[in-house]
Amino acid sequence: MAVLVLAILLFIFEWVRVDVVGIIMMIILPLLGLVTPKEAISGLSSNAVVSIIAVIIIGAGLDKTGAMNSLARVLLKFAGKSESRIMVLISGTVAFISSFMQNIGAAALFMPAAKRICRQTGIPVSRILMPMGFCAIIGGCLTLIGSSPLILMNDVMKISDPNIEPFGLFSVTPIGLALIIAALLYFVLLGRFILPAGKGEEGGSGPMSTELEKTYHDIGELFEIHIPDSFKGPQTLEQLEIRPLFFTSVIGIAAKGGTTVSSPDYADKISAGDTIAAVGPPDLIAKMAQSFGWEIKADLEVFAESLSPNNAGIMEVIITPRSELVGSSLRSHSFRKRNGVIPLAVERENKTYVGDISTMALQAGDALLLQGPWEKFHYLKERTDLAFTEEVQGEILREDKIKFAVGSLVLSLVMILGFHVQLSIALLAGAMCMVLSKVLSIDEAYESVDWMTVFLLGGLIPLGIAFEKTGAASLIAQTIMGAIGDVSPIILLTVIAILTSFFTLVASNVGATVLMVPLAMNMAGAAGADPRIAALVVAVACSNTFILPTHQVNALIMRPGGYKTKDYFRAGAGMTILYLVVMMSTIALFYGMSA
Repeated sequence: MAVLVLAILLFIFEWVRVDVVGIIMMIILPLLGLVTPKEAISGLSSNAVVSIIAVIIIGAGLDKTGAMNSLARVLLKFAGKSESRIMVLISGTVAFISSFMQNIGAAALFMPAAKRICRQTGIPVSRILMPMGFCAIIGGCLTLIGSSPLILMNDVMKISDPNIEPFGLFSVTPIGLALIIAALLYFVLLGRFILPAGKGEEGGSGPMSTELEKTYHDIGELFEIHIPDSFKGPQTLEQLEIRPLFFTSVIGIAAKGGTTVSSPDYADKISAGDTIAAVGPPDLIAKMAQSFGWEIKADLEVFAESLSPNNAGIMEVIITPRSELVGSSLRSHSFRKRNGVIPLAVERENKTYVGDISTMALQAGDALLLQGPWEKFHYLKERTDLAFTEEVQGEILREDKIKFAVGSLVLSLVMILGFHVQLSIALLAGAMCMVLSKVLSIDEAYESVDWMTVFLLGGLIPLGIAFEKTGAASLIAQTIMGAIGDVSPIILLTVIAILTSFFTLVASNVGATVLMVPLAMNMAGAAGADPRIAALVVAVACSNTFILPTHQVNALIMRPGGYKTKDYFRAGAGMTILYLVVMMSTIALFYGMSA
């Protein structure tokens, strides 16, 4: 009991990081004789820990190939401009993705897309991100591999009863579906009353970092411009003299009914019916459009995807003394075409040049402001004669490997469902297929793993063993049962769900699972209820964490959504009660629990 209290205090007050708590447990428990040394380190080789490692690697592979981005693009085409439809579409999709990858990963993956569509439709991002975040958390309850508590549940159950029948991959799906539907209805019907109306973090945080904006604040903004049929063309960018006359850079040309030129240079042509993307001062952009008879669009449409902040941006590089660019011009080196990025400005001796940068002789120490896809910047980073002033965002996607990534996930699911292979082995097989098919290198697979979670789990599993072996779980169960008296199984399970929901707000959901499953199974046994269902209640209730921004997903969306703690309480209080009611009703319906 003393070790349990110590662990809870460490979780609540965060004197040390949560994974350090796990390692401390692995050391203290055998030293006190509460578990054997073998049991103390058994968590690191448990089915749950190996499964979580494999799930993270599979999720990283899907992300690396752009599979999730492709899904996002397809779904967002159907969003329209209805706030309710956008919310349901994004939140429902994130919930589905969260069923087979980490909920924090699913939420992070869709957040840029959600912010972008909010900018395009004028809907405050604060009204989309919270439903999306809540559904990402709940989505982990759709399958047994959707969240750490559910992955861990079968292993912790065996601590109390080695012969107990484990749950299957989709045993929890009816509960998860009911919770997702309830959450979506909750926000559709009550969202206007419980969600803040503020715009949150300014959606158009822009393609430049805050530091670069301080230096290049006069460069201008990003605009999309339509070229009407009355335009007399085609004319090349050099003929139009857009940069010298209007200090504006054309960074994209979408031909009428054709493809997009991502890094056009002076020889590329603009024709009637085209759409262009340009960066320049708003007043000069307006003069340019008036001069040529072009139409400035209210927002990005054609270039919304290719120029979104998660796909492209603006970076600064410094020309080193040994660079081949020293003494020559960007045009003479075909800089745009060779590197796939567009120069916007040159900073030299605290002066910013825009109009003639393509032909000016460059010097060592000059700073080039460049626009382009993140992928191109990663390739450019390999050049030794240019020094980036900031860390390059994004990554190089391996879109040619998308079939292998999806195939690896399908292989794992087939092994689990069709051949009843143990969860950890099946998922590990899918993760290894990612490596063998070169979706990920083995080093990238190692780097993707959240080792903090691994050691947290590895340390808390032996704590659960000690909790059971010493009789502490039984003692607490008997005390609680004595306090609440003789109650029906459904009332008992509701008490367990409330206790778990409270505990998971102040400690990790993994810690809540390890400590509450043995306790709940003991309580259920004493009351004549099914211990398996009690364990299931705990694992699902561990996702009932909405009132405070303590969950990783809630913390992720807090700043972009402009949320305060009171916003979580206002929206999360009702969601918490609804979650408990729907969860217990679904369990009573599908598992035959009587009142």
